[in-house]
Amino acid sequence: MTKEKILEVFKETGVMLEGHFLLTSGRHSDKYMQCAKLFQNADVSEMFAKELAGKFDGVDLVAGPAVGGIILAYEVGRQLGVKNVFAEKQNGKMTFRRGFEIPKDAKVLVVEDVVTTGGSVKEVVSLIREMGAEVVGIGSIVDRSNGKVDFGVPFEAVLSMEVISFDAEDCPLCKEGTPAIKPGSRNT
Repeated sequence: MTKEKILEVFKETGVMLEGHFLLTSGRHSDKYMQCAKLFQNADVSEMFAKELAGKFDGVDLVAGPAVGGIILAYEVGRQLGVKNVFAEKQNGKMTFRRGFEIPKDAKVLVVEDVVTTGGSVKEVVSLIREMGAEVVGIGSIVDRSNGKVDFGVPFEAVLSMEVISFDAEDCPLCKEGTPAIKPGSRNT
């Protein structure tokens, strides 16, 4: 898919929001990528997951952090013909629950809808490694860091772009008095 096609789909589905947003990382931004809207339509989900899956091979399992990686892990796993699981927070710590298992020595692809600092992905990567499996790559629909996040394994995104974000104390939108909203899935 071309960047123009991707941005067209983002516009059609209402993915790109503008305003004053508090990101999961704690940073502030005037743009927010609500990729959950991509996953409202199975055909759009399939199109983006197929694009992402095509960037990886040799994968035994796909894992994603809740909430943004749940549907994406499912669909990328389906495209690759492998199982998928998701990790979620329990008592403030990322864990695999619901009977999900990561086989020792499995080659795992970790996927997330949007990466800004990579915090959630890094937690899942650590958890997978603790279980004796190998993380063979990271994939996301959007890389908001424009390639600046380093996971120590191949990182591929359907769209890589730099969306400016600010520390709360340096945020020009806060200085203007514009209230920040938190549209994401986490309350922390």
